[in-house]
Amino acid sequence: MILRMIGGLTAVAIAGSALGHHSNSALDLQNVVTLEGTVTEYTLRNPHSYFVVETTDDAGAAVSWEVQMGSAISMRTRGWTPNTLSLGDHVVVGLHAARDGRPYGLFSSLERDGQIISYERLPQSAPEIRATTLEGIWLTDRELLPPDDPGGLAELMDRELTLTEKGRAARDAFSQDSMENPELSCITKPTPGGILYTVTYPMQIEFLEDEQIIMIRIQYFDQERTIYMDGRAHPPADQRTHEGHSIGWWQDNVLVVDTTNFADDRSPYQNGVPSGARKHVVERYRLHDNGIHMTVQFTLEDPEYIVGSMSHEKIMRYSPARQMTPFNCDLEATRRYLPTQ
Repeated sequence: MILRMIGGLTAVAIAGSALGHHSNSALDLQNVVTLEGTVTEYTLRNPHSYFVVETTDDAGAAVSWEVQMGSAISMRTRGWTPNTLSLGDHVVVGLHAARDGRPYGLFSSLERDGQIISYERLPQSAPEIRATTLEGIWLTDRELLPPDDPGGLAELMDRELTLTEKGRAARDAFSQDSMENPELSCITKPTPGGILYTVTYPMQIEFLEDEQIIMIRIQYFDQERTIYMDGRAHPPADQRTHEGHSIGWWQDNVLVVDTTNFADDRSPYQNGVPSGARKHVVERYRLHDNGIHMTVQFTLEDPEYIVGSMSHEKIMRYSPARQMTPFNCDLEATRRYLPTQ
């Protein structure tokens, strides 16, 4: 049963964080539709979790509504577990419905037996454990995010990037709902994309001194990068890979990472702006606050699609209690929102 439609923007912030790599345009983020019914499916998967609510339409016919949420990993940071919902639960659900009229929507709120099930992130509230080096597990310190933080990779890039004519044309021609979207094939977003996801997904830095390399891993889509610290140069320009080729060195106590030789990517910033052969990223990793925090700053250039350069930084908190569990992107879950599904 559809109970009511509530206008306004009160749930858009939650919607944007849950939506991840999918397009807002297919959903009505200005209004919340409220449904009452019975849970018939509930799965926590990456990159998106779902539950299905069986209800009735105005004519009394049965309708199954699919409700999209965040990844299994991000749902755990909101206190959700495999036991949060059970098949047969009677619920009242608020969601942002698909504009095309199909019974599909983005999660906004949930009541079960009159009890509100929270969707707010749990406080980080970690003790002030201190790192002695950059090694270890790190998460963006949400308490130190600036008031104007855009809240996502696409939003940041839309705000900060000045595009060439070619970049604007490619962005305008892009559809998140097509197989051009790399994440529909469970492909990572090469640096600096992964850095922006550390608000939810941890980063791990490991020194392999015998091999003179540093490994940087980000849980989101199981991203892994190798930083060569042996003084080598970048390979010839025609030797290109998805994550690029990274070399590093120390400037006093700052780790500098220089990455080039990226393969072409149709949407590395989640917004349809591509990257090309001349993409160049320089990152700087610096420990401070006596090992409580690490600042990661990056500068991005790609003259084929971007005018000039853009820079950004994240302040991360040392979080050794956080586990780097596998993301294990599920192809069905990442494509389930598509209208053809």
